[in-house]
Amino acid sequence: MTDTRCVTPAGSLQGELRVPGDKSISHRSIMLGSLAEGKTVVRGFLQGEDNLATLRAFRGMGIEIEECGEGELIICGRGLDGLREPDDVLDCGNSGTTMRLMTGLLAGQKFHSVLSGDKYLRRRPMRRVTAPLAEMGARIRGRDGGNLAPLAIEGSPLQGRTYHSPIASAQVKSALLLAGLYAKGSTTVYESHRSRDHSERMLAYFGAEVRPFVGGVTIAPRPRLNGCEVIVPGDISSAAFFLVAGLIVPDSEMMIRSVGINPTRSGVIDLLRRMGGSIELKDEREVCGEPVADLLVRTSRLQGIEIGGEDVPRAIDEFPVISVAAAFAEGTTVIRDARELRVKETDRIAAICAELNKLGGRVEALEDGLIIHGGNELNGGQVSSHGDHRIAMSMAVAALRAKREVRISDTGCTATSFPGFWDLLAQLRRD
Repeated sequence: MTDTRCVTPAGSLQGELRVPGDKSISHRSIMLGSLAEGKTVVRGFLQGEDNLATLRAFRGMGIEIEECGEGELIICGRGLDGLREPDDVLDCGNSGTTMRLMTGLLAGQKFHSVLSGDKYLRRRPMRRVTAPLAEMGARIRGRDGGNLAPLAIEGSPLQGRTYHSPIASAQVKSALLLAGLYAKGSTTVYESHRSRDHSERMLAYFGAEVRPFVGGVTIAPRPRLNGCEVIVPGDISSAAFFLVAGLIVPDSEMMIRSVGINPTRSGVIDLLRRMGGSIELKDEREVCGEPVADLLVRTSRLQGIEIGGEDVPRAIDEFPVISVAAAFAEGTTVIRDARELRVKETDRIAAICAELNKLGGRVEALEDGLIIHGGNELNGGQVSSHGDHRIAMSMAVAALRAKREVRISDTGCTATSFPGFWDLLAQLRRD
């Protein structure tokens, strides 16, 4: 079977590490650097497949982007109106962030464009973005009435609107804020729960007039964005795999350096601490508008907890590996209000349930979450990533505490967000 990795139980994990740059911030650095006037230097850019899809898309619209070394870019921004009509379809690969945010950004351009992606991305729902954009005057066509890619976007004049989002989604909010840069009048997005706010922070950092308030955010149109330096912190979603590994593998202690701890993203730390995890924040500081810290994690005795409501948008991407922690915790963990997991790179609720149960876990799928009965030893065996990078890495973490070797199929997908994951995991093992 291609791209199969075999992971054996670990004696302990020890050492100091850095995880790749934040995926969300890396995407946005390309987008806003391209729309800014003058040069933007990005340091710590995540060179994963998703972010490289965004980079290639903007090169396809005439933006000069120089790759200067490991994680460093120089973007020659051309201003809000500097993008040119692409010669070909813009390929978003597997990246939902690329497609959804660019749909908003391209809606107000003066040219025609088409967005597509791989077979997984072409199955993911896009109406959550295309419908509110249509209310602003966007002209977007796609399969299933505009719900599925490829998406054909005929740039058109936009009108600022107030939108009450039925889901707390940073991708939806960001798409509307980017469209709002080109609209007539202000654009306001309300959310039931606060989603991650990297777009608002970076837009303000580049010079846009952004007004966050309790329950939402407003952006003024036609700002002048200025090129600047962006230092991308370590991705907390990538750090989460090592946080959980450090908690569940016996006799482990690790320091994870320079991780972004944005409060709209740090739910995984709060949830693991609620479970009894020993995670300390060291040298807290702010870098380019984002809070950053070093994370010290030690082996801990975990307890099951209930998760739902406002917990969910702050940890939505980390639920696969949180579920692994729950499988080794005492008692039962219940995750609710997480229906969004069903429309990620795969149906993550179904995937987590299926793969942990293959190893001897006791996991029940709910329509909007999971019930995970902890306290069981996991066996070895064969599991699948379902082509989903977070499922692949979560299964690797589970394998570190399994009784025997675990074989994980289709692991090439980890390059989407964490190139070098397997090498780093090997370096930390003390067997």
